[in-house]
Amino acid sequence: MGTMGIKIKIMPSSPESDLEKIKTEAKKIVESNNGTNRNYYEEPIAFGLKAVISFFEIPEEQELDVIEQALKNIQEVNSVEIIDMRKID
Repeated sequence: MGTMGIKIKIMPSSPESDLEKIKTEAKKIVESNNGTNRNYYEEPIAFGLKAVISFFEIPEEQELDVIEQALKNIQEVNSVEIIDMRKID
């Protein structure tokens, strides 16, 4: 089996949302689902709102829906969108 590279946009509920807390929770979720965290950064959207962009790797057989749903359940997260997914090896 191979490895998948996943890039997800995590939108906070407001410009005042604690992005560091969202990143910390996201990292825990990825690791608890057999994933490897690679990169997290902030992307300006509009009017002071910033999205968290998460890049991580998971085994190909891992269910991505479980991770996506857990990310949506983080406090202060409005939405989660997969923006890139590709096989790495």
